[in-house]
Amino acid sequence: MRTLEWEDNKLKLIDQTKLPDELTYVYCSTYQDVIRAIKDMIVRGAPAIGVSAAFGMALAQIAGEDMEKAASQMKNARPTAVNLMWAVDRVMESDDILKEALEMAHEDVSTNLAIGEYGAKLIDDGDTVLTHCNAGALACVDYGTALGVFRSAFSQGKDIQVICDETRPRGQGASLSVWEMQEEGIPVKLIPDVASGYLMSIGKIDKVVIGADRVAHDGIANKIGSFMVALAAKHFNIPFYVAAPFSTFDKEISIFDTVIEERDPNEVIYYGGVRICPKGTEVINPAFDIVPKELITGVITENGVIDLNNLEKEFKDLF
Repeated sequence: MRTLEWEDNKLKLIDQTKLPDELTYVYCSTYQDVIRAIKDMIVRGAPAIGVSAAFGMALAQIAGEDMEKAASQMKNARPTAVNLMWAVDRVMESDDILKEALEMAHEDVSTNLAIGEYGAKLIDDGDTVLTHCNAGALACVDYGTALGVFRSAFSQGKDIQVICDETRPRGQGASLSVWEMQEEGIPVKLIPDVASGYLMSIGKIDKVVIGADRVAHDGIANKIGSFMVALAAKHFNIPFYVAAPFSTFDKEISIFDTVIEERDPNEVIYYGGVRICPKGTEVINPAFDIVPKELITGVITENGVIDLNNLEKEFKDLF
């Protein structure tokens, strides 16, 4: 099952807003449809957003659209995920955008498999591993980054337990990560966001593995709440890993210059369709936060595990 596919000159997407109760699909026939799908989080997760954007640009080319205009609008769909900008820039350099997008989809799967293999080496038999948000197959074309690490470890016969926090306000951990692990038959438990520090304090978490929407030389940007998990892990000396492909790396900026997306207040005001605060409540709803490199044990990439403190030395060709 793939998160996205090219079918009959349309982009077919799993509608992630309907999971876990309903597995349905959305078909995008224009690049504007793809932009809406990204903004509305029908498709989400940095790698999946990037490849979806590439196919969106293919739809624009097929329709004879103004490609520069389409590229600008596509890049503005969500400002934090660096894969979005990377994908648009890459396909705009190609004469055959559809061919390039198809190649990117193929690359994403092979990249995630490699991340899974490298990451599985860090997971010991008997480990209980915590993840935040969803960095699984649903965040990519297939297989996943952080959850791909768990898939690989489990497929090797390692006895692991996955802990997913709910990841408020949209609940991607509860609705998506738990669903993925259950589909794979991997033992999984759900916890409230506020419980991760407690579980670490009583020795119930061995390692943390999360994904990222942007990686720079001085840290990562990921779903809001990642910073708090990283702080707790550091305090209790628990390894904190980030699983991300090189397409998520930003070579140009400090991570602290990242534009943090502010989302609809109703995501916080309502939970399960029910208002949970007084009418007129003012809301701050950042979608991402920053984890500085000092809190990160290593970044699991398709080329191995790297230490951000030694990034320039280890990967001179990248930075």
